[in-house]
This record gives sequence, C-alpha cells and structure tokens, in this order.
Amino acid sequence: MTLLAPRTASVRTRPNPEIADWVDDIARLTTPDEVVWVDGSTAEWDRLTKEMVAQGTLIRLNPEWRPNSFLARSDPADVARVEDRTFICSVDPDDAGPTNNWRAPSIMRLELSELFSRSMRGRTMYVIPFSMGPVGGDLSQFGVQITDSPYVVASMALMTRVGDDALQAMTPGTPWVPALHSVGVPLIDDNGVRRDDTAWPHNETKYICHFPETREIWSFGSGYGGNALLGKKCFALRIASVMARDEGWMAEHMLIVRVTSPEKKVFHLAAAFPSACGKTNLAMLAPTIPGWKVETIGDDIAWMRPGPDGRLRAINPERGFFGVAPGTGPSTNPTATQTIWGNTIFTNVALRDDGDVWWEGLTDSPPAHATDWEGNDWTPASGTRAAHPNGRFTVTADQCPSIADEWNSPDGVVIDAILFGGRRPSTVPLVSQARSWQQGVFMGATMASETTAAATGEVGRLRHDPFAMLPFAGYNMADYFAHWIAMGELLGDKAPQIFSVNWFRTDADGRFIWPGFSENARVIEWIVGRLEGDLAARATPIGGLPLAHELNLEGLSVGVDEIQAIIDLDKPAWQREAAAIAEYFGTFDETRFPAELRRELDRLTRDLGPDVTPS
Repeated sequence: MTLLAPRTASVRTRPNPEIADWVDDIARLTTPDEVVWVDGSTAEWDRLTKEMVAQGTLIRLNPEWRPNSFLARSDPADVARVEDRTFICSVDPDDAGPTNNWRAPSIMRLELSELFSRSMRGRTMYVIPFSMGPVGGDLSQFGVQITDSPYVVASMALMTRVGDDALQAMTPGTPWVPALHSVGVPLIDDNGVRRDDTAWPHNETKYICHFPETREIWSFGSGYGGNALLGKKCFALRIASVMARDEGWMAEHMLIVRVTSPEKKVFHLAAAFPSACGKTNLAMLAPTIPGWKVETIGDDIAWMRPGPDGRLRAINPERGFFGVAPGTGPSTNPTATQTIWGNTIFTNVALRDDGDVWWEGLTDSPPAHATDWEGNDWTPASGTRAAHPNGRFTVTADQCPSIADEWNSPDGVVIDAILFGGRRPSTVPLVSQARSWQQGVFMGATMASETTAAATGEVGRLRHDPFAMLPFAGYNMADYFAHWIAMGELLGDKAPQIFSVNWFRTDADGRFIWPGFSENARVIEWIVGRLEGDLAARATPIGGLPLAHELNLEGLSVGVDEIQAIIDLDKPAWQREAAAIAEYFGTFDETRFPAELRRELDRLTRDLGPDVTPS
C-alpha cells in the first residue's frame, strides 16, 4: 500500500507532512486495500458515482427528468443522526455540560481504536481535504476527512470545497481538523476470507465522538449524512463552537439571507430555528409583497466574526444544502424545488416508475405506483409513507435560483439582525424585538417548541432548544450562553438587533392563524422598518411588539382580531412561561450560568406582575 495511490495523480504537490503522517497512521490502524486522495474533479465524481451504481448503492435517475442525479436507499437502521451515540469527549466532564453526552477521552480513544482497527480491510480509504468556507478566507477553516464510504466522498464534494485547492492551501503550520470515519464493515474477515459488500454497509455499534481540546472527530458505524458528513454538524457546529469560544467568534445553527427593500436598501439577517420551524423556507423565501427581494446566502450554518469595522460579519461555511425532502414542493418552497432539478443525490425517497423521485408534499397528487424508500412496491392505498420522513436531498448551493452573488464571498456579509423562532401554538407573539442584546440572548436561550395533544397527549409541554443548538453545542451550554453575552460586550453598539418570530400561532380549532411561507416576508418588512427606524413598537416586558396598522396585511384573508391576538402580550400565559423558564434555568450549574440571564428573568417576572390566575 502506498501513500499516494495511482488514482491520485491530480494531487500536484506533496501534502502537509503533518497531514501525510496522520493519513499513514490511520492507514496502519484501519488496513485498507488502497488509499486515494480526493481531488474534487468532475472525472472523480463520475468515476465514484458509476462505481456506486454498479455496487447498488446509487440508482441513476432518468436524465430527462433529473440529469446527473441519483437515489440512495440506506439501511432502515441507519436513517438519522444518532444523538444518544454522540459524545463530547472533553477532559473535564463539566465542560460537556448537562445537555451533552460525555465520555472520558482516554477511555473513548481506546474503545474507538479497537473498533477502527482493521475496519477498512478490503475497502478503499479516501482522504478528503476540504475547506469550510471559501478556500483561504479569513473566516474559513480547513479539515481532512478520512472515510471508507464513496457515498460520503460524493456527498462531501457537494457540501464542502474538497480536493486539490484545499490541500495545497494547508501549508505546514495551517490549522486543520482531523475527521475520521468508517462504516465499520470490513470486507475481509479475521481469517482472510473476502465477503460481498452490501448497498448500504453500516455497523450496529455507532459512535460520533468529538474531542474539543484536540479538535478531532471520530465517527464509526453509520453511513447517514449527519453522522458521516463530518464537515457539517460535527465540524461546523460542535467543534467550531469550541473554536469560536476560544477565538472570539460565533459558530451558529443559523440561515443567512440578503433582503433588499423596494428602495434598494440591503440588509442581511441570520436566523436560528429548531427542526420543523420553517428554516429552509425562510432561507429561500419568495416574497409575496411587491418590491421586496430575498436572496439566499446559507440555509443551515453561520460562522460570524467581528470585522475590521467592529460589525459582525458572517459566512455560510458550507458549499451545499442537505435538506429534508418530504414536505418540500412548489407550494411550500418553490425555490428548493427548482434547486434540485439535477446534479443531486437523493436519499430515502420514493422512485417513480418513470425514473424520477417522489415524496409526500412534492406534488398535490401522489403517483399511482412507485417504489418506496425501502425498495418495496407502493401505491396510495399501501397505508405507508413512500419516502422516509427524514429523506434528504444533497445539492450545491450555486444551483439555487435565489442564491446571492456574495454567498461565496470570503469576507462574508454584515449581519444587521438576528432572528430566533420556535414552534409555539400559543404565548409567543408573531414578532417581537429585544430591547437589548442581553434580552436578545435571553430570547435565544429560552427558545422552545410546544407539544400538542395529537403529538404527545400533553398540551403545552415545552421542549427547550436554546439557539437551536441543543444537539450541536460542543461544550457546556451555560458557558455557551456566557459566550453570547461576551460577544455582545465585544460588539457594543455595533451589535445586530435581535428579534423573536413565531409563525405557528393557532386558534381554538388548531388552525394556523398566520399563513406563513412566503407571507413571512411581511414580518421581515416590519423588522427592516424597525432597523431603519421608520416603524414604532409597543414596549412590553417581552420586548417591542408591532402596532397592527404598521404590519403590511394587504391581500391577506386574516381578520383584524386574529392578527391582534397574535401580536399582543398574553400576560397570564407569559406568567406561566416565566415560571417554566425559571425551572429550566435551574437545570444548569449555578456557578457557570450567566448572571445576566437570571437578571433578565427577574426583570420579566417583575414587569409581568403577580400571577392572579385563579387556582
């Protein structure tokens, strides 16, 4: 076995010796048949996809409907992130905090080394040099992923900047994150007997481990995107959040959009939403109100750092979108639907008889017959879903028709406002503005989604997902809150304004009051009006609320009383909310929890007044 295999002739320079030594060490541990350095070329993509089609990992879609696109079907036991097998392996368990799983790094390394030992026998070991963000940008970071999954190689090529350019930029002394992955299924057993591969190899034992002090990622056993595409959540959030804390910047689970008003004034917004709260729809918003334009910079992750002028600048560190397919269609997100016209890898969706893909929500009427995500015959009468609820599409961002020209700018964009939002049928108004950075951090720290009777049998139970980072903060969440407070002090009067939004208020019949989707542009219009100082806001204990007549409601079939209900302060509901927040804050270590947030809670409780709700 050689370090540079014959299929890596396009690597024009000897890699960083530190990288080369690490690759040699991993090759000795995992004992693959061959080591291939990924160059990021079109020829490489074509070769890999052809090999995967021959293996059965990919199905080539009908090029008349979906050119250069493929469908993958994972094993039913490997379809989503495995949060219970995801660990922060900090030296001090308190540095992982109460919201993360922790394992001692020395013990975890020993266990992982045993699992990885000879795990790639009979397979090719791919070395993927990659850049998160434009290569060489001041806000960008480098990584090298090792994997034995060609599906991961192809997906990383869509999601990050992979190949020769990234490798050549990693000169000696350049920081980079080592990221090791294996599906954990060697093709040669301990007796030297070779076995046939499967279309989707994976191991029942799964680990996704992060070592924050050494900036390392080890992932074993899963081939699914969130567990195996290590540039995404593992690097861009869990490891990067630690880097950001130590270096004075921010790695956030946020979309970024460019908003242009009818007067051609430009604003950039970053927004954090938990799952199923309209994040991708806002990232690709097509406004219904005349004269407004929203362009996409990123749909999932924002890295933000103070620029030379002291203002917060952000990049989207990813190259592509790894979006949830079910529910995405022309009526809900036409921009996303247009983005995936071709050059896309689909995973765990249905295959139509004409060779195109389908999922629930793609069209108003289902096909009369399809092959479901598990490879079974399916009709609308089957009584099962054709696509897995977590079925995905992976595609480069530059295919998005709403992509902004500066989405790939190494300098990033200045962030004018930050939005936080959850799925709340009651209590939280349509939009509110924080009176200060501290209150804005309080909004982010108390983000939650509210359960319904249909979902859990218990109405109104809050599931907190602070800053939409619950599964993704790479260190103690209380310290993460404190870092947000510290960033506000660093930014001072140049800090972005912070807003809370909630598209999900319902009436007594459970019907959504606000139409959502493209109509959310009306809320963005109000936010821009506040940034420009053109619109007023009513001061309340929970922030500034809009005046009904200053919301653009022209053409909406929503009653004035209904609008008033979702933009008002519901004092009894917020008194209950404050009590729930106090209980939630009590789950954190008192010595690490920021005093500023406790003061915000005390102020909220005081300003709301005593709870006079009859017992």
